[in-house]
Amino acid sequence: MKRRSILLVDDDPGLLRLLSIRLKSAGYTVTAAESGEEALANMSAARPDVVITDLRMGGMDGLALFEAIHQDHPTLPVIILTAHGSIPDAVEATRSGVFSFVTKPFDSQKLLEQVAAALEVSGGSESNDAPAAEDWSEHIISRSAPMKNVLSKARMVADSDASVFIRGDSGTGKELLAQAVHRASRRREQPFIAVNCGAIPEPLLESELFGHRKGSFTGATQDHQGLFQAADGGTLFLDEIGDMPQPLQVKLLRVLQEGQVRPVGATSSVPVDVRIISATHRQLDEEMQEGRFREDLYYRLNVVSLELPALADRREDIPLLANHFLQTLAQKYDKLARSFAPDAMERLVSAPWPGNVRQLYNVVEQTVTLSTTPVIPDSLVQSALRDEPGSILPFADARRRFEKDYLARLLQTTGGNVSQAARLARRNRTEFYKLLHRHQIDPSLFKAQDR
Repeated sequence: MKRRSILLVDDDPGLLRLLSIRLKSAGYTVTAAESGEEALANMSAARPDVVITDLRMGGMDGLALFEAIHQDHPTLPVIILTAHGSIPDAVEATRSGVFSFVTKPFDSQKLLEQVAAALEVSGGSESNDAPAAEDWSEHIISRSAPMKNVLSKARMVADSDASVFIRGDSGTGKELLAQAVHRASRRREQPFIAVNCGAIPEPLLESELFGHRKGSFTGATQDHQGLFQAADGGTLFLDEIGDMPQPLQVKLLRVLQEGQVRPVGATSSVPVDVRIISATHRQLDEEMQEGRFREDLYYRLNVVSLELPALADRREDIPLLANHFLQTLAQKYDKLARSFAPDAMERLVSAPWPGNVRQLYNVVEQTVTLSTTPVIPDSLVQSALRDEPGSILPFADARRRFEKDYLARLLQTTGGNVSQAARLARRNRTEFYKLLHRHQIDPSLFKAQDR
């Protein structure tokens, strides 16, 4: 299992060294910083599981560091150490959300107990008596701080039965996160069932969710158990809940309130014990204002909200994801591809990704299937991005592409006659030759085609 990471901050190099040794010997990965400013710089590269900081430091003190951390990482536990312990300091720190306040000199064992307690509260504890939960988030590949914040919050809520509402653009991985919450929960041994509420017609969706009795409508030739009953004891993931028709919203609300479902055509209800995770790419605040989504259902579903960042907001994850997809797909298709050329990876990292992780997977899949060499070149990535529906090229790339196609069409029209092509473009001959040279276009090739 992954070792838990601690960011240790103290302007005393000797104490910093001593604490690092003790924490490392306890099995933690430790990053040391001698100032609050250095600590924040370290956090921009990797989010730790716990922060331990001295209170009195030159420059940014411990409380200022805590406030800066919690602006971006509100669930990250911070333990503050001080040689100037006082009741006012402790009260101020704990009221503002600091996890604990430890005075120097301190007992090492007590500090380790505080670290373990912080990890337990934040969902990062290694002392988990359910081995199946250890790999709860293994399918979510990320090293970005926004994703670590989401996963930390998800882990904290997983063991409760609170309904979870996942927001995020299409392709960000909402179902993967729902599966991760289920695997980290006490329901992990029971079913996880997902249904896309926008992909099933309204008459069928009611039967799909709640079941029906034989003869209840045309085509109901036998009893059908709905997804609520199939997920009994486990988790039901309602994807694109914003697309659910209003009549079904009323029935879903009743199920959530009463804990029982009544199949279509049945005269009695059936009790169900189901944890609900729902998701949407829609702005439900606007949907409620327009009367398209019930406010009472929204608050029943949105007990805890998790928001997945767009891929463009976690670009540091693109190389990780692209290489992971590459290895998986190369094995699937028995291809030679092993890596991306540096300029190909640069293009992947800088692309706009309106389709998020799903679009990245599609692009990598296309490059792998078309690759003939161990290193995937930039030309294949560029072609795959261009072929993606709705993809938007950066302005410089779009301009280069237009210029190249425009010049080629002119030369095709004039049979490779540069002077004539320059006149059509209303450019002098010298400037036109410079454009051809920039795009590595040889006019003689068009003359050969003309013959």
